[in-house]
Amino acid sequence: MTVLVTGCAGFIGSNFIHTWFAASDEKIVNLDKLTYAGNLSNLAAFKNDPRHVFVQGDIGDAALVARLLSEHQPRAVLNFAAESHVDRSIHGPADFIHTNIVGTFHLLESVRAYWTNLGDQDKANFRFLHVSTDEVYGSLSASDAPFAETNAFEPNSPYSASKASSDHLVRAWHHTYGLPVLTTNCSNNYGPYHFPEKLIPLVIHNALAGKPLPIYGDGQQVRDWLYVQDHCRAIMRVLEAGRVGETYNIGGWNEKPNLDVVRTLCAVLDELQPRADGQSYAEQITFVKDRPGHDKRYAIDARKIERELGWKPQETFESGIAKTVRWYLDHQDWVQGVTSGSYRQWLSTQYGG
Repeated sequence: MTVLVTGCAGFIGSNFIHTWFAASDEKIVNLDKLTYAGNLSNLAAFKNDPRHVFVQGDIGDAALVARLLSEHQPRAVLNFAAESHVDRSIHGPADFIHTNIVGTFHLLESVRAYWTNLGDQDKANFRFLHVSTDEVYGSLSASDAPFAETNAFEPNSPYSASKASSDHLVRAWHHTYGLPVLTTNCSNNYGPYHFPEKLIPLVIHNALAGKPLPIYGDGQQVRDWLYVQDHCRAIMRVLEAGRVGETYNIGGWNEKPNLDVVRTLCAVLDELQPRADGQSYAEQITFVKDRPGHDKRYAIDARKIERELGWKPQETFESGIAKTVRWYLDHQDWVQGVTSGSYRQWLSTQYGG
C-alpha cells in the first residue's frame, strides 16, 4: 500500500513523515516543490529508506501528478502543499493564489481523473485529505465561542483567503463529482523543523543570537497552540476513520496571547541555556508596529474529532514548548542551514532591521 503526500519537505509535512514512519511501514511518495520553506534536511533520516520516495515537483504539474498516480497507485492523497505565512502573503499575494488556489484545483483534477478509473473496491476505499487552517474562519472577540466546523468562513489576509478558497474547491469536488474528501483545519502549530519566520522558532533563534525578540503591537493577539506531532497523529486518525465529506477541526486547547508565549519561551531558555550575563532573555523583548489586518484571536473547538474519532492532544503547552526548545538547542546546525542571506533580508524587511 502507498500514499501520495504533497508538501512534505516543509514544517508540518516533514513532521508528518516522521510520525507516520514511527507507526507504519506503508510507503510514502512525497511530492514537494522545494520553495524557500521546503528543506530536504528535514527528511535526512529517510534519505536511503525505501519506504520514502521523494519527487521534486509542483502540485499544479498535471502530467507529473498523473504519472505518479499511475505509477504508484496510492490508496490516498494528502495535500500539505501550501504557501502559509501571513506576512509573506501581505507583501506578495500572487504566490499564494498560484499555489493554494490554482495548485489545489489542478491537484484535485488530477486526483479525480485517477480515482474515476479505479476499480469499485479501490474507488470506495480511496481518500483525498486536504490540510488547512483555522484562519479561514476569520477572527474572534474575547467573548466569542471557539471556531466550530460549522462557522462561516471570514478570511482576513491573502493567505487565509487563499486557503478558504482551496477548502471550498475540495468541498465542491466532493459534492459535484463524488470525490471522497476529508478536510482538517488546524490551529497554530509549533515544534521541530519549524522555519524561523514564525513566532516561536524566530524567538528562539533571535534569543540565542542576542537579537531583539519582535512582538507585533501589544502582543495580546491570542492563538490556540498545537504541538505539531499531535497534529500529525490527528491527521492519521482522520485518514483512518474520518467520515467522507466531513471537516475536522484540530486544536491544542491552549489559548495564549503572543506575549505570554514569548515570555514562556524566555523562561525555558533561561533554564536550559542561560545568558552569559545572567539576565533573562525577556530583556530582549521588543514591540514593533503591528501588521495590517492582524486577527485578534483564534480558538479551535476540537470536540468533534474527540467525540467521533477519539483523538485529543497528548502534549500540554508547557510540555510541548519544553520539547521544542530542547530540539532547537540540539539542532543548531539545522537552524544555521536554513537562516540564509535571503532569510536575513526578509527579517530586515518585515521587522525593520
